Amino acid sequence: MPSFLSRISVFSALAGGLLGAASQPVAAQPTAPNRFMTDSLDRYIERGLRQWQIPGLAIVVVKNGKVVVSKGYGVRALGRPEPVDANTLFMIASNTKLFTGTALAKLEDDKKLSLNDRADKYLPGFRLYDSLASQLVTVRDLMGHHFGTKTFQGDFTFWDSNLSRADVVQRMRLLKPGGQFRKDYGYCNAGFVAAGLVIPAATGGTSWDDYVQQNFLLPLGMSNTYTGTTGYGQRPNIALPYSNTFGPLALMPFDNIDNIGPCGSMVSSVNDLSKWLQFQLDSGRYEGKRVMNWAALRKTRDPNTLISTRKSALLPSHFTTYGLGVLSADYAGSQVFWHTGGATGHVSNVCFVPEEQLGIAILTNNDNQSFFEALRYQILDSYLNVPYTNRSAAYLPAARTGDQETYAAVAQLQSRVAKKAKLPLALEAYTGQFTHPLFGPITVSKKSKQLLVSFPNHPNLTATLDYMDGQEFRATYSNPTYGIFPAIFKVEGKKVAGLEMRINPFIEYDSYQFSRL
Repeated sequence: MPSFLSRISVFSALAGGLLGAASQPVAAQPTAPNRFMTDSLDRYIERGLRQWQIPGLAIVVVKNGKVVVSKGYGVRALGRPEPVDANTLFMIASNTKLFTGTALAKLEDDKKLSLNDRADKYLPGFRLYDSLASQLVTVRDLMGHHFGTKTFQGDFTFWDSNLSRADVVQRMRLLKPGGQFRKDYGYCNAGFVAAGLVIPAATGGTSWDDYVQQNFLLPLGMSNTYTGTTGYGQRPNIALPYSNTFGPLALMPFDNIDNIGPCGSMVSSVNDLSKWLQFQLDSGRYEGKRVMNWAALRKTRDPNTLISTRKSALLPSHFTTYGLGVLSADYAGSQVFWHTGGATGHVSNVCFVPEEQLGIAILTNNDNQSFFEALRYQILDSYLNVPYTNRSAAYLPAARTGDQETYAAVAQLQSRVAKKAKLPLALEAYTGQFTHPLFGPITVSKKSKQLLVSFPNHPNLTATLDYMDGQEFRATYSNPTYGIFPAIFKVEGKKVAGLEMRINPFIEYDSYQFSRL
C-alpha cells in the first residue's frame, strides 16, 4: 500500500533540532516590517486552502510580546457560510503533550515528585514488556518516546476505544519492543497517558484534567480551551473534521479520545493559544505575572531523547531532540521548539522561537495535508531571513502523488471485489470469535453476502468484509478514518485459524494478527 501522512510524519521526516537547554529569552528588539506577513500571508493561505483542499484554517503569530496576526480563513464546515475566526475551536491533539510535560515539570518544582523517580512509585505495578526496562523506567522516560517500541504501536487498541486510562497503561506491558529502551525512538502516545496518571498519585487525587485547568488554563485566561473532546460537536464555533485520505473530501466522525487525554485530547483556538505562546516566550510569565518558574519550564525543553543528527535535505536544520512534550530543532541558526498534532479531520502545530521572541500556532480541519507545516516553515523563513522558497509548492507534488497511489490502491481492491470470485470456503466458515493479546476480542459474523467485524472495545466501529480472492477480503471500516485495506484470513486445511487486519497508518502502522478462539 502507498505511504500516508501520519500524525507525526512531517516533523519526523523533515525537521532538525539542537541539543542542549534553551537559554533565557532575550529582550525584545525592534524589527523591520515583515513583508511576507504584511503583503503575502493572505494570498499564500488562500491559495494553500484551495490547493490542499482545506475547508478552514486559523493562525496566530506572536512577535516581541505582541500578537501580530490572529485570524481565520475559509469555513468551519463545507456548504455552510460560517467562517473560521480566531476563536474557532479545533482539536489540537498531540499539542496536548506539552501541557502534560509542563505539569510534571511544575510538580517537580513544587517538590511533589522528581522526574527521575521510578514510574512505579506513582503507578504501582507499572510494567513494560521488558523486565529490566520496567525496573529502570522513570517519570521522565514516560514522556521520552524511547521505550524501544515502534511509532504509534498500540494506538489501534487505544484510539477511540472504551478502555480507561488505567487500562491503557496496564496494556503497555504487552507492547513488545523491536528496539532498545532509552536508545531507539518510537513515538508512544501511551507513555503520556501514564505520565498523566502520575499527577493524581503525586497530588493526592487531582486529575490530569483538573491540574491542567487550575495551573495553566485559568492563570493564562484560556477560557476557550478544553482538556477533553467530549461535547466538542455541541459547542458553538467549531471546525468540523474532514479528510480526503481514501477518496473525495468528506466529513469525518468526531473523535472521542478522552481516555487517552494526557497525550492528545485538548481542544483550543488560536486566540487562546496566543496566551500559551506568550507564556512560553516570556519564560513562564503572562502579562507580567509569574505563572511558573523559568527553571522548571526550561526542563520541558531539555533533550530527553535524541531523534536525529543529520542535516535535512529540505530545511536549514541539522538536529532533532525531544523534551517533555516538545521537539527542539536548529533552524537557520536559531533554536526552535514545536510540536504537531493530528486527530481525525484535524492537524495542527504550535511553535516558538525564544531567541526571536516569535510564536506560531496553526490549526486546520483536513487531516490529509502538509500545508499546516509548510506555512509554519514559510513564516519561520520570513522572520529568520531564509531565502524565499515556496514550501507549499515544494511539498505539494509528493502529496498529490501519495494521494493518487492511495486512490489507485483502493480502486484496485474494488476491482478485485467486482470480479466476484468463488469463495474457497463457505462464508460461515470465516465467522466466529478472534482475539489479539493487546487488542482483545473481535467478532466476525455473516451479514447477507458480506462479513461484519465488530470490535467490543471500539463500540462505534465496525468493518465490512467483501471477498476478493484467495483468502483475502476488502475491509471497509465504518469510520472512514480507519480506511479501506485487505483483510487476510489464515486458513489451515479447511479451518480458519486467524485474521490479519490493518488500518490507516495515521493511527497505527503495523497490522494486527488475530487468532481464532
